[in-house]
Amino acid sequence: MTEPTGHPGAPANATHPGPGAAPAASPSPDPATPWWSAGTDDVLPVTAPRPAAAVTDPPGDPRFAAVDAPRAHPAPGDQGPPRRRRPGPPAEAASFATPHAAPPSAAPSAVPARPTGGGSGRGGTGDLPPTGGGDSGGTGGSGRPRLRFRWIRLLLLLVPLGALAVVSTIFGMMMAVSTDLPNLDTAKEFQTARNSVLLDRSGRQIGVLADSSRYVVREDEISPAMKDAVVSMEDERFYENSGVDVRGIGRAVVQDIVARRAAQGASTITQQLVKVSLQAEDQRTVFQKLREVALAYHMTQQWSKSKILTTYLNRIYFGNGAYGVESAAKTYFGKTDAHRGCGPPEEGCAKTLAPAESALLTAIIASPSRFDPVTEPEAALRRRNTVLLKMRQHGKLSPEDYELARNEPLPTRQQVEPPTLEAKNPYFASWVSAQLIDRLGAQRTYEGGLKVKTTIDPSMQTAAEKSISSYLSSPDMPEASMVAIDNKTGEVRAMVGGENYREKPFNLATQGQRQPGSSFKPFVLAQALREGISPQKLYPSKKLTLKVKDENGRTEPFRVTNSESAYAGTSSIARALTYSDNAVYAQLGQTVGTKKVAKLIRRMGVRSPVSSNAALALGAPRRGVTVLDMAHAYETFATRGLRINGTLGAPNNGPVGIQEIREPGRRTRVNRRRADRVLSTEVADTATSIMRTVVSKGTGHRAQYGGFAAGKTGTTENNVDAWFVGFSKDVTVAVWVGYPDSGKPMQTQWMGEPVEGGTYPAAIWGAFMGRVDRILDARNPDRKKQQKDDADVPVDGAEPDVSAAPTATTGAGAATGGAPPTGTGGTSSGTTGGGTGATDGTGSTAGDGSGGGTDAPAPVPPSAPSPGSGSGTGSSGTGSGAGSGAGSGSGSGSGTGGTGGTGGGAVPLG
Repeated sequence: MTEPTGHPGAPANATHPGPGAAPAASPSPDPATPWWSAGTDDVLPVTAPRPAAAVTDPPGDPRFAAVDAPRAHPAPGDQGPPRRRRPGPPAEAASFATPHAAPPSAAPSAVPARPTGGGSGRGGTGDLPPTGGGDSGGTGGSGRPRLRFRWIRLLLLLVPLGALAVVSTIFGMMMAVSTDLPNLDTAKEFQTARNSVLLDRSGRQIGVLADSSRYVVREDEISPAMKDAVVSMEDERFYENSGVDVRGIGRAVVQDIVARRAAQGASTITQQLVKVSLQAEDQRTVFQKLREVALAYHMTQQWSKSKILTTYLNRIYFGNGAYGVESAAKTYFGKTDAHRGCGPPEEGCAKTLAPAESALLTAIIASPSRFDPVTEPEAALRRRNTVLLKMRQHGKLSPEDYELARNEPLPTRQQVEPPTLEAKNPYFASWVSAQLIDRLGAQRTYEGGLKVKTTIDPSMQTAAEKSISSYLSSPDMPEASMVAIDNKTGEVRAMVGGENYREKPFNLATQGQRQPGSSFKPFVLAQALREGISPQKLYPSKKLTLKVKDENGRTEPFRVTNSESAYAGTSSIARALTYSDNAVYAQLGQTVGTKKVAKLIRRMGVRSPVSSNAALALGAPRRGVTVLDMAHAYETFATRGLRINGTLGAPNNGPVGIQEIREPGRRTRVNRRRADRVLSTEVADTATSIMRTVVSKGTGHRAQYGGFAAGKTGTTENNVDAWFVGFSKDVTVAVWVGYPDSGKPMQTQWMGEPVEGGTYPAAIWGAFMGRVDRILDARNPDRKKQQKDDADVPVDGAEPDVSAAPTATTGAGAATGGAPPTGTGGTSSGTTGGGTGATDGTGSTAGDGSGGGTDAPAPVPPSAPSPGSGSGTGSSGTGSGAGSGAGSGSGSGSGTGGTGGTGGGAVPLG
């Protein structure tokens, strides 16, 4: 095909007219040409065509530079983009594609004006002939740039309109919410307040939630140090901002992006006051947040800063039942020397708060449970000192005052006195109310007219209290704490948190963190079973010094001894659990890894941090555990490997204390059961069968009550803490005994002997289980038959053999329990008890028997043991000893002596 000459991109049969030639007229379309080829509908009309250039000018002439160069947009005088896109005409019909084409009578040297290329093509560069449309749009270019330009103009119009609409909406909302301000005044909230009530699981009222110690104080009745502490920590630009801190929001966004989580908040004191006042702590929608922002802005326009701060301090929750700054000051410092006897109407406690005290109360605001000085003293101290540092940085404390405040101690457990709680079981009620405050806020909890149906069972609660008081009733005796959890639902049925809530409001069941001792060993066993280790795997049972790595990877010696230096020579891990052999379980812990054990303990239900030190396998983590969490974790064994909790359970997947929350004007909340598989049924069943031997013939034989029982004893160094944790087919129960305030060793409190897990804790557990068994039988006589077909109930499998004589080892000897004794107790017939025997270094054997009677209506306190008998033989001689029966009745036992040596030893009682 021959390249056309003349105007680049012009039709092949067109020439340029001479200078000054008249505009060319368009010829009539060829009748043979399709209707769309003329293109008259595809272009915009023009009034004055552009003069054509002479054909004699060379293509490289500067006058043609603008024509020769490729262009993306039409030149001045060209027609605009087409109104609609259609397929372009053939090349030979292109002369009719534009009104600029020259008429047939024009001189041959003349060419029409440059076509606009009205097609939908991508736009020519001038080196191809135009087609009036199609893929090559000629030098006129494509219509897309003009279309894009129109969209840009449209967006430039819509964006301001949209912004104006958003601003108008926000402004309108801000005007609308301004009517809420009068309702946020502290003085008016009491007009609509209604007390909340607690109900037991049957719907009967057991308590009233009302903060009777709450007082509304004036601005001049709050210490300046308290105001400085709150402003320095919570909202440093409080006196400058308009209710919203834009700089704080920007900083929080950056911190959240860097941390990839919600690492920092940006709410001002005014916003926090609005949130608390609207009772919207659990509503975090975008609309609610915008409403809070708008209301906070209006509040700063109508209220003074002093009124906002005073109202905030009167409304905020400070933990331990303290609602408002005056109640908090009295709760935490009312018993200290500096504030003794303070309180309205004479002289309030908040008026004389010192910097260290103010800083502590400010620290608690962020999280009353996380920074509780009673249960979390280390975290509370760090947070308090952070507040003091903020006060120093903002010029509110001199360097000297700052150092003095940092060295001030926290209030002790004995000094902290929460407000009185009106309830039949105040320890349980305090635990439930703390959860309600976390969910709904303090104002809705205390004054929202809630009806809260709890999980407490009054009959079981009474049984728990009687079981403890029948053994520990003397003032100089240790105290006990107990928690009973329903295996099926994970609901707490009974809780004993102390002796007298008014005198000692500290809840031993939920707040007391104690060392668990050997009651941690079943967790080590479970991890070993998960890894395929046989229960019959043997380990040396002797005094050991293991080289272990600490949590920082450094090697250190770990010395292991058994109770009373008793060793078996060689023992299986099953037998070592039955008789609580520390030496075996220290080695097993190293085999499976204490980090894995710690992780499993957390997964099974212990919510406090669990360290992975080597002593963890023996129940000596760096931090103690609560009675509540121990019961919850053992429940995983009782459910054949399922950890049970609920939608209304305690924080961090804890046990359930609330069944239902009814709140006026809101949707009723109902607890839903949740179950997570933690252990396989095989592992749980095997561990359960071994724990049954602890009760039937091991260290926990005093826990026998006549029914299914599995568990483990625990005793800490110097007999400071004593535990028994176990389960039946219905409930899981944890019992702790000790002196909670002093940590006094219990060396003679068990009839002149040391208190261990197998003494008071096991005996209390057995007495309680006997009562519960009768309660449940009375409610459902077919209960035990129904349990046989329940897949989540522990199975009555055969117990493993843990009585085989260990391998003889010089210097160590042991014996196993022989035929258990029988006994009777109270007014009911006795059941088979268990007996253990042990050889000492000379071959003598001691038998220990227990009567396991299910006494009724109440167990008889322990008395002098009835003599039993025991005999044994050893490789180095023969011996005889005396056994003892204890519990609710008398009993006798016999033991078979194992191999003896020249060293001394006895079965450990941990």
